[in-house]
Amino acid sequence: MPDITLLLHDAERGVAGAADALMGAVYAELCAMASVRLGHERCNATLEPTALVHEAWLRLGGDRPVPWKNRAHFFSAAAEAMRRILIDRARRRHRLKHGANVRPVTLDEAVLGLPAAVTSDQVLMVDEALARFSRVSADRAELVKLRFFAGLSLVDAAQALGISESTARRWWTFARAWLAREIAREV
Repeated sequence: MPDITLLLHDAERGVAGAADALMGAVYAELCAMASVRLGHERCNATLEPTALVHEAWLRLGGDRPVPWKNRAHFFSAAAEAMRRILIDRARRRHRLKHGANVRPVTLDEAVLGLPAAVTSDQVLMVDEALARFSRVSADRAELVKLRFFAGLSLVDAAQALGISESTARRWWTFARAWLAREIAREV
């Protein structure tokens, strides 16, 4: 497997074919992230993992040079791009419904329990609470983004953030409790 960090730096410098090589190197992992995330959504028939990956790739700059620090920085940005795409879609669906079918949601059921299916309204609730949480603790919010929106395991998210698994576990516990409280206020 090629060194992704080297490919990122080559693409930034504009080396011919580096962006294509980078996409080839990360495509399977991005598709896996997208599949996990879309697997948690209800009514996801209109967006396939490959379409989500391609749209995220374009939002990340596509073939344009972008100054990526390393692999973790790239995948964190990819998770954020996917999150924004899903949030935008949820907002569009929500606008179309004008608030129809809004129901209370528990944290364990859909918001951070990861295996449960999530409605567009629930995605919006999480995003709003996460925006507030990022002002309190940006690093812990990044962990939530990687877990909830990119579908990474705790171990993978810890690795992407460059923190120990025990630190990630503490951050995750704190983040879940904080977000549960915030979401309970909204419901």
